[in-house]
Amino acid sequence: MDTYGKRQPHYWGLQAPGVLTRLPPASQGIALTFDFCGGPGGSGYDQALLDTLRQRHVPATLFLNSRWIAANPAMARQLAGDPLFEIANHGTSHKPLSTAGNTAYGIPGTRNAGDVYDEIMPNDAALAGITGKRPRYFRPGTAYMDDVAVEILNALGVKPAGFSINGDGGATYPSSVVAQEVGKARAGDVVICHGNHPNGGTAEGVRQALDRLLAAGTSFTHLP
Repeated sequence: MDTYGKRQPHYWGLQAPGVLTRLPPASQGIALTFDFCGGPGGSGYDQALLDTLRQRHVPATLFLNSRWIAANPAMARQLAGDPLFEIANHGTSHKPLSTAGNTAYGIPGTRNAGDVYDEIMPNDAALAGITGKRPRYFRPGTAYMDDVAVEILNALGVKPAGFSINGDGGATYPSSVVAQEVGKARAGDVVICHGNHPNGGTAEGVRQALDRLLAAGTSFTHLP
């Protein structure tokens, strides 16, 4: 981390260079991704959402935070054992990934390169223990990253993941808005929603959007 500790970041936001925000140009499907944040961000799980995905055989990438895993160990193992879902890393403490102590949405980010490593790797190890392999993707809390943090992720062999469509506004949108936003997705889009707010509008909104998209012949895929 000494190498990166001397670097000054030049970008802070949702689309740092090298962050996957869309699928490769030839992709035919849409990638649905769901964050399971844990802690103050919510440690529940949306069974209705999971049921909707399973009943419609729609694959999704699930980003699990270590605090959510600690609160739901049996569910984490169940999700990891379902081939419909790819399990990815949503961090250890759900912090934005900064090498300079930046803040996003009022949430303080990691302060330096060492903190970035500590946000990534403990949960990386926990997920590897659950799934039997290292997660391929990392999305930090808030999805904010700087360019040096992205370089650290790449050096650790993990791909940084963002999104092109914010489907549920951090689990704040009512179902009608979720249905509208997710329903905008087209081939190549990466959609972010949340799976840890069972009392929110995400499950119903996603259900409505999926039924329309599937009826139109849309396909879905894991992240590449």
